[in-house]
Amino acid sequence: MHDRKRNAIVLITALFGLVAPAVSQAPQTSTAQATVQPAASVSAQPTPAAAAQVAALPVSAPMYVNPVIAGDHPDPSIIRTGDEYWATATGSEWAPVYPLLRSRDLVNWTEVGAIFPDAPSWAEGSFWAPELSEYKGRYFVFYTARAKNGPLCVASAVADAPTGPYQDNGPLICQEVGSIDAFPTVDENGERYLIWKEDGNSRNLPTPLWAQRLSEDGTSVIGEPKEILRNDPATWEKGVVEAPYILRRGGFFYLFYSGSACCGLQCSYGLGVARSEKLLGPYVKFEKNPLVRGSETWKCPGHGSIVTDQQGRTFLLYHAYSSKDFVFTGRQAVLDEVTWTSDGWPAMNGGRGVSVRAASPLNAAQKVDHTFFDHFETPDLRPGWQWPQGRRPVFTLSTENNGVLSLAPSGAEADELLGAVLARPTISGDYVASTQVLTGSIPQGAQVGLAAYGDIRNAIGIAVSSEGLAVWERRDGKNTTLTKMAIGSVPELHLRMTAKKGHELQFAYSPDGKTWTNVGAKLDGAFLTPWDRSIRVAIFTGGAGQNTAQFHYMRIVPEA
Repeated sequence: MHDRKRNAIVLITALFGLVAPAVSQAPQTSTAQATVQPAASVSAQPTPAAAAQVAALPVSAPMYVNPVIAGDHPDPSIIRTGDEYWATATGSEWAPVYPLLRSRDLVNWTEVGAIFPDAPSWAEGSFWAPELSEYKGRYFVFYTARAKNGPLCVASAVADAPTGPYQDNGPLICQEVGSIDAFPTVDENGERYLIWKEDGNSRNLPTPLWAQRLSEDGTSVIGEPKEILRNDPATWEKGVVEAPYILRRGGFFYLFYSGSACCGLQCSYGLGVARSEKLLGPYVKFEKNPLVRGSETWKCPGHGSIVTDQQGRTFLLYHAYSSKDFVFTGRQAVLDEVTWTSDGWPAMNGGRGVSVRAASPLNAAQKVDHTFFDHFETPDLRPGWQWPQGRRPVFTLSTENNGVLSLAPSGAEADELLGAVLARPTISGDYVASTQVLTGSIPQGAQVGLAAYGDIRNAIGIAVSSEGLAVWERRDGKNTTLTKMAIGSVPELHLRMTAKKGHELQFAYSPDGKTWTNVGAKLDGAFLTPWDRSIRVAIFTGGAGQNTAQFHYMRIVPEA
């Protein structure tokens, strides 16, 4: 009876465009789970899309809302092993490389580690599009990265279990214009193949998808490649086809792919499908493409992979931008069932784009509390913390004094303002982030604080030093102090950043974490987001050689 009442409440709130109440969750749990994204404007009338979806659901059906993995998780990949699901996503310029997540129900996900704790030695960034796969009892990840002083390449790694450790095999294909978005498959004769995209759009050239024989051990390609699909500039695809995923079903190979511009404020991405009786073609594109396009709630959907559950149903895990928070929370992982029409073509959500709400695939209740809190009382840093690629800081955790994180720069970055950075993805455009700095540990010349971080050249933050407080910005690599404030000698200080609309930022401080004083005016951080990433909330230290900063906690509270 309790479940029936709860589901009725969820249905009513969905129908009228309201946000369902969050399920309470222990603050120390930092799993990556879905969040309720409020409609762009809340009114007493349901949107047509929401009303149609809700009307089709039985009252007793547990529901989930998209995203199922909140925050910046582009190009997600998914596989099933028994009754467990495993997923990963693009890491781009963040380390550790490629987050690894686990679920038992497709709608509640926990980040458990990373594919590569340290970046492969041959690569220097652009860690995109990891594709998980299982082949004859071994687990592979085919991924994209930029070779040192070279082009984008597709590469592979292998492990004996989904959790790793993954042994890197190095690059497989490195075309002059770049090779990305690798996908392994098997043809109608049982031969193993690799599908990938030639990154021609980086030079205003076509973007063919290629297929080539893959060795049994996944470490090399064999023979000559064959083109199997190409973008048509006169259609919705415009200058791009990419992100191939092939599903064999009912006598056809279904090639799911994405087209047009993937990322940023001018994105126009969509997801299409083509099919062929043979892996190498010829492929016929679906006349109703794109299969999934943007909507009033989700923008620029695409680049995903399909998993089949134990009942034989097919689900696509893919990414899209929230229309409300857009580039500031990044491309988030969304889930939809792929159904099949009488003529054998796939269909998704009645052609309405990414579903707002849908019946939970395995009847699981979805947890929606995304408050993040870390008191640094664990022996190791929790999964989900990140640092800029190639700039791993030195950090230790201590359970003494109610938990302390000690953070220090390493190498040549020690004298930089952002010498050491640890960060968390944002999952909402409106949030409050706070931390506590033990000011007695700050050496002369060092600055320690809290920041909204786009990349190493673009950030806005508040710093405490021996001279007091300062709010600063780094724009295109140039540091500017915006506000200074003297605070006297205090043993510890709480710092806070309040974000609205993803980019309106207000900084404040407090001696006790209760009474807050704003520092400077509200700032606009719209310039922070790189083309392919979202803003992170970061704690940092730097500016005085091998200094060590100490933090008591980090808290990020999304606001509806």
